[in-house]
Amino acid sequence: MSPLAEWDNFYVIIGSSAAGLTGLQFVVIALVADMESPGTTREIDAFSTPTIVHCVVMLLSGILTAPWHGLSAPALLLGACGLTGLIYSALVIRRVLRVTTYRMVLEDWVFFALFPLVAYAILTASAWTLRSHPERSLFGIAMTALLLLFIGIHNAWDTVTFIAVAKRAEEARSKEPPAKSPPA
Repeated sequence: MSPLAEWDNFYVIIGSSAAGLTGLQFVVIALVADMESPGTTREIDAFSTPTIVHCVVMLLSGILTAPWHGLSAPALLLGACGLTGLIYSALVIRRVLRVTTYRMVLEDWVFFALFPLVAYAILTASAWTLRSHPERSLFGIAMTALLLLFIGIHNAWDTVTFIAVAKRAEEARSKEPPAKSPPA
């Protein structure tokens, strides 16, 4: 019996959660589009798109619940996901540094830069050792999936709360009476 079989339920649950998060992020983007001053593609690329990309948890779940006859193919696919994630995380950091309309705070750096890098590094290392140390590697991959899911939840929540505050500020500004001009 493959060591992957013991993880089926875990990946069905976490993959479904990632799918739900993906749907939520599409709702968030629709809310942003309805704002009086929606974000630019630069902000979407830096903050919203990574939340969708980190839902790679769905892909990990698919890879790890497929009926493999060995660990070589899943190790190769997981390694490719990890390396791609590391490259993408570096790209996100570059994009974030170019955003001029928002200044990142420590929490943003942790959830948009540090945690994704850590998650993809663990995935890459776990994929590399999957054939030689399957039990330990599978726990590393599971930790990666959970970390990416929590990153996505945090970042989606952060975006929704930012939108709510921005909408409330827009509504308050629209209710203010126009400023009176001094008499000429």
